[in-house]
Amino acid sequence: MTRPPAEIGMPLEAVDTPSLLLDLDLFERNLQRLAAAVAGRGVRLRPHSKSHKCPVIALRQIALGAVGVCCQKVGEAEAMVYGGVPNVLVTNEIVGKSKIARLAALAKERAWIGVCADHPDNVRDLNEAALAYGVRLPVLVEVNVGADRCGVEPGEPAVALARQIAASPGLRFAGLQAYHGAAQHVREYAKRQDATESAVAKTRLTVELLGRQGLTCELVTGAGTGSYAFEAASRVFNELQAGSYIFMDADYAKNLGPTGAPATEFGHSLYIYATVMSRPTAERAVVDAGHKALSVDSGLPVVADMPDVEYVRAADEHGKLTLHDPNRRLDLGTKLRLIPGHCDPTVNLYDWYVGYRGNRVEALWPITARGAVL
Repeated sequence: MTRPPAEIGMPLEAVDTPSLLLDLDLFERNLQRLAAAVAGRGVRLRPHSKSHKCPVIALRQIALGAVGVCCQKVGEAEAMVYGGVPNVLVTNEIVGKSKIARLAALAKERAWIGVCADHPDNVRDLNEAALAYGVRLPVLVEVNVGADRCGVEPGEPAVALARQIAASPGLRFAGLQAYHGAAQHVREYAKRQDATESAVAKTRLTVELLGRQGLTCELVTGAGTGSYAFEAASRVFNELQAGSYIFMDADYAKNLGPTGAPATEFGHSLYIYATVMSRPTAERAVVDAGHKALSVDSGLPVVADMPDVEYVRAADEHGKLTLHDPNRRLDLGTKLRLIPGHCDPTVNLYDWYVGYRGNRVEALWPITARGAVL
């Protein structure tokens, strides 16, 4: 872990760059807004910790009513549990003896640990490890509801796998994982709703078929920041896995609301702090944040509060800016905030959140699960 780029109490302009800033006022407002939006609707929040990778944030989500968190890797689950999070669902298939052994051992740490499966061989391996470690693992069947990634097909294929789980002495059938990742970034509201409702229909069919076999779904879990309102209203899902809502990124900001305007329920709270390191011409500047400081898989970052300044190209250590107003003052050493194109992989590049309020650093939170790819 690298040294923090800031000290608590210092002014924001003194923070070293590139670093990861968190606007605590907007972050807390985002937390509260989603908690309020689902209150009394018969659904629980299980935010995705792959967005933040930080037990401090997970515990804040739980304090506002979340049942626990989900994650994608055993390493992330270990970071959450050892950081004090008591309820973790691995919303992914865990394959390989060493990883499965770690998962089963983690379930002995006084924490609820669930996992997903989409293949009979994986179910057998999970059962073997659970018996060896003296635990009974909750296992969810992952259903392909439209993303065409992991998951068995809805209906009878899902029921067959659920029967195998229920018949395994080291396992307990816990329900369905039904996440439609591809629907999250469908820009038009009506099309995003249609994609999600198709996923809901496939999930509902599977739940009904399971019920006829005497298999009850304790959990029907899925949804993301782009679609959570639709799953919350479905009366099929009882858990929502939205994660990016706490930060928001430039890509999610392109989603449209029901009026056709960009959705504004959550604000940008996460930024890459960068310094102007070169100003060769009136139309060009360079900052110290390139590929090693931000992810561009979902597009380039946006310069906050400067609509006339555009981040146009990333190199390893450099970010090239185009100044559409040549009179824009952007002196050498000027620090600016960049809204990341994709928050999840950007967070994974840093060891620390620098939490600030107003113009003062108020918190330094370790990104404990950074690099947890095993």
